[in-house]
Amino acid sequence: MNSIMLAAMASFAQDQDEGNMLVRLRDQLTNLGVHAELRDNNSALMVHPARPGLPVWVFVGYGGAYYSWQNAERRHPTNDPEGAASVLAEYIAR
Repeated sequence: MNSIMLAAMASFAQDQDEGNMLVRLRDQLTNLGVHAELRDNNSALMVHPARPGLPVWVFVGYGGAYYSWQNAERRHPTNDPEGAASVLAEYIAR
C-alpha cells in the first residue's frame, strides 16, 4: 500500500473514532433529556437549548482528546462523555 493510501486510511479511522465519541456524548445528553442531533456524517453534534435560542455545535478536537464548543473556548475530555454531557446541559440551560 502506498503512503497516500495509508494516510487516507489513518484519517478515516480517526474520523470514525471521533464520530463514535460524539455518538456517546449524544447518548449521554439524551439520558439527561437534552435534545442533540448528529450532523455531517457524525462530524459534529448540534445541541438544542430547551428554551428558544441558538443551538450549540460540539466537535471533537485536539487530536481526539476533547469535546469542544463555543469556538473551542469550552472543552471537556472525551474520555468522560457523562461529565461532558452534564457540563453541556448546564451550559445550554443558561
